[in-house]
Amino acid sequence: MIQDELLKNIKEEKFEYASDVQKQCLPSALSGNDVLCQGKAGMGKTAIFIFTIINRILKQEIKGEFSCLVLCHTRELAYQISKEFSRFSKNLNIKTGLLIGGDNEKNQIQDLKNNKPQVIIGTPGRILSLTQKKQLNLKNIQAFVIDECDKMLNALGK
Repeated sequence: MIQDELLKNIKEEKFEYASDVQKQCLPSALSGNDVLCQGKAGMGKTAIFIFTIINRILKQEIKGEFSCLVLCHTRELAYQISKEFSRFSKNLNIKTGLLIGGDNEKNQIQDLKNNKPQVIIGTPGRILSLTQKKQLNLKNIQAFVIDECDKMLNALGK
């Protein structure tokens, strides 16, 4: 069941009907099950994991800083997902951190220390760099998402 605060934000953003992929995957994801979701672009796959993570934080099923990690294959995708998290978590006191290459790493480290986000959205290279430098501890991860995992895996093969 979606928490009232999140439902209010969803309605304010004019989401009225669930897509087929959302109808199929969202109930299982909200129940805490692992979900592998496939569908065409624009079908609302990103909303599935955003709604699920926000909902689980609101229900306190996910607690603490650095408790959710969303990996993206490009910085543009990470930035887009960060904006979507902000859009649906407004007024909910849920903090996100954006860790992508090409941006100032020292500023990102300072942001992590100051804001202590629950949700980290980033690219593999930057996440790896910060964990190796002991600036990001992933031991408390309770939710893990690989967005566009097919593209992430294709990049590994190159």
